[in-house]
Amino acid sequence: MTMSPVSVLLLAVGLCALVPISEQQTSLNRNSKEITRTEVARQNRITQQILAQYLQKKLFPHLTPVTTEAPPVAGNSAEQDTGEALDSDESEQISSHVSYDDEEGNDCSNCVDDSLGSNTINRWTMPLLKLGEKRYYLGIFFKANWYKSAQYCRYHGMHLASISSQQENDQLEKHIRDSGFGLEHFWTSGTDQGEEGHFFWMSTGRPLTFTNWNAGEPNNFRYENGEEEHCLELWNRDGKGLKWNDTPCSFETYFVCEVN
Repeated sequence: MTMSPVSVLLLAVGLCALVPISEQQTSLNRNSKEITRTEVARQNRITQQILAQYLQKKLFPHLTPVTTEAPPVAGNSAEQDTGEALDSDESEQISSHVSYDDEEGNDCSNCVDDSLGSNTINRWTMPLLKLGEKRYYLGIFFKANWYKSAQYCRYHGMHLASISSQQENDQLEKHIRDSGFGLEHFWTSGTDQGEEGHFFWMSTGRPLTFTNWNAGEPNNFRYENGEEEHCLELWNRDGKGLKWNDTPCSFETYFVCEVN
């Protein structure tokens, strides 16, 4: 069938018009998926915040939370991805409290210091408890291996804990027990990965000057997969309190962060 020039012209116009409509539909579909993902992420954050507030009230009743919006994340996309990955593991960063910078300049902008006044307010903070000269944060919202625990503490301006005296050990043990986690395992920064049998505190680089090992520890037990015990944890193994124990660094458990 032969088409008239007018019909050919109308067909061409119609085909040209279809292209932007198709592209527009694809764009709408893509935007719809992005909006859906964004909304799901937003709802997840809200759920985490509600859970975190509840747990914080139970575990740290002396702290008064003030809910705020999350600040924008600065830095390049890689840094942002890393930050989001670490933040997603733990959800208690939902309250505005007093921020704390220690005397040595270690900036822990995500931390709370109960001993300071209420003049300096910072968003998205984490509850710290002052015991002696240190301030501690209990990582009890998720379990991680020794390396990730150390990374989490460092990401938030802290270190895995070191213990240099019986008094410090007893105070930390009491805090953990009073929080209801006295039967759990907790990572410290102790390790002998540099030289077998020579433990030191990774947080300070100093060798152990005080020890509180459980009976027969450290024994560097060798497992069937060949892994040995090179990281120091607190563990109430036999009802005698949170004694020290060497265990595989891949073991996932709770942890203690500190700020001097």
